[in-house]
Amino acid sequence: MLNRNRFLAALLLTAAPVMAHQAHAADITGAGSSFAAPIYQAWGDSAKSAAGVSLNYQSVGSSAGQNLVTARTVDFGASDAPMAADKLASASLYQFPTVIGGIVPIVNIPGVASNQLKLSGAVLAEIYLGNITSWNDPKIAALNPGLSLPDVAIAPVHRADGSGTTFVFTSYLAKMSSGWQSQVGAATSVQWAGGAGARGNDGVGSSVRATEGAIGYVEYAYARRNSIPTVLLQDKDGEFVTPDITSFTAAAASADWDHASHFAVDLLNGPGKSVWPIVSATFVLVPTNAKDAARANAVYKFFDYSFHTGDAAAKKLDYVPLPESVKQKVEAGYPGK
Repeated sequence: MLNRNRFLAALLLTAAPVMAHQAHAADITGAGSSFAAPIYQAWGDSAKSAAGVSLNYQSVGSSAGQNLVTARTVDFGASDAPMAADKLASASLYQFPTVIGGIVPIVNIPGVASNQLKLSGAVLAEIYLGNITSWNDPKIAALNPGLSLPDVAIAPVHRADGSGTTFVFTSYLAKMSSGWQSQVGAATSVQWAGGAGARGNDGVGSSVRATEGAIGYVEYAYARRNSIPTVLLQDKDGEFVTPDITSFTAAAASADWDHASHFAVDLLNGPGKSVWPIVSATFVLVPTNAKDAARANAVYKFFDYSFHTGDAAAKKLDYVPLPESVKQKVEAGYPGK
């Protein structure tokens, strides 16, 4: 009995530092972008033990993320659509980017494999405007000489929830098509010409996979992990580009961070060779007048730790890490620092 008590006492002494660390771990909450959810979850897994910050992140869409942090329901909001300067000021929010990634069209076309189909931004806009309704339409065929295109109806799928991914996708279409710009525009939620709505990347991906002739748009990492066929897109020079980490990195390299208001850099249809045309940073929004200073500092600690140690995790999940100079500007701008 004596030996057993000594063993238990020794075990408690050994576990005490770990238990104390866990007891003092700071809890923070975040919500918003589904595009960014995989990397925040990965960073959260690492930061809990290494930085003593425990993150509870809810993937509810960019619009909800903006609304929740504005209402101070969460410690930070996450959005792929950057907030305008006047809204940041009125809501007392500091905005900064965390990683960069690509948005890709996904398709379910009989007899057409991944990255066989070539599309341009203008044709993509015509599809979502309802002006091109069959996969063997002459405008699609002209971009794809030698590819056998079936006489199958196109079934467009879009996000039904307020989505930063939709903001990025519709911003690209507006840049590539004057008709899209005048008829629909760019926003986290728009009035679609038709098609089916689905919630989140999961909903869009599932709808496309289940529907013959479907086309949708999701983050690249989601499409790759779920083996959903993607397409080639025409770049600024007229060449057709494959969606991958190399073409996303090429887009990020052309970014003009120095002249971006509140870090809202434009990465759509950028110049350069083999540049994927639908690339965006994803953003975090934190209050500049946080009522709980300890929780606010825990948010900064979480992102500081992630910026310094999380590039490998970002690359593994097919994101492009921020340039070091941008990370330094972000950290220098933290409210109260």
